[in-house]
Amino acid sequence: MSERSERVGGHGVRVLIADDQEIVRTGLSMILDAQPDIEVVATAADGRRAVELARRLRPDVCLFDIRMPGTDGIEATRSLAGPDVADPLAVVVITTFDLDEYVYAALRAGARGFLLKNAGADMLAQAVHAAAGGEALIAPSVTARLLGAFARTGPASSPAQPVEALTYREEQILAAVARGRTNVEISAELHISLSTVKTHVASLMAKLGARNRVEIAIWAYETGRVRS
Repeated sequence: MSERSERVGGHGVRVLIADDQEIVRTGLSMILDAQPDIEVVATAADGRRAVELARRLRPDVCLFDIRMPGTDGIEATRSLAGPDVADPLAVVVITTFDLDEYVYAALRAGARGFLLKNAGADMLAQAVHAAAGGEALIAPSVTARLLGAFARTGPASSPAQPVEALTYREEQILAAVARGRTNVEISAELHISLSTVKTHVASLMAKLGARNRVEIAIWAYETGRVRS
């Protein structure tokens, strides 16, 4: 199967797509390239090639299939966004199945979002923009069920305790983030400014030692603060 040649330059959110099925790569590329502010700069047929391209091109968002030959989406995600990566890239994972244990593993590996392949053009574009903007978008139909189900199995070790107690407002925002709400949605729900939401999210990440919103959500479910 052929890969798409990388493109240099351009404008908007730069995206790298990796999927072992050429028809899927082509379809995702067409959907995203049709957006006025998204540009697909390269595609790859496996995780190893995706990691090589990502490290060289430094796209704004990597869109990875979970199941790929050789280096799969989880390994590729961990290589680019894992706990030991000093300058992590934004990764969104996609899969055909909404109850897939590998999805949770990918989120653990550092992915900022999770989508089903049938999510549709609008949701796909939203996920790319969310990841590029430092937020997270997980398919609404599975957010609570997925994180809640795997959190109930228990983490490998006890969840880390916050370095400082959470405030009441931070607890509210923690719950909203865990349910997949964006900053704009949280601002509207709690009747506070967008800048205030961002300040609280940054404080949560600092207190929890979380690097992104997905890690905040996982912590919320694992500690029982939010239940599916």
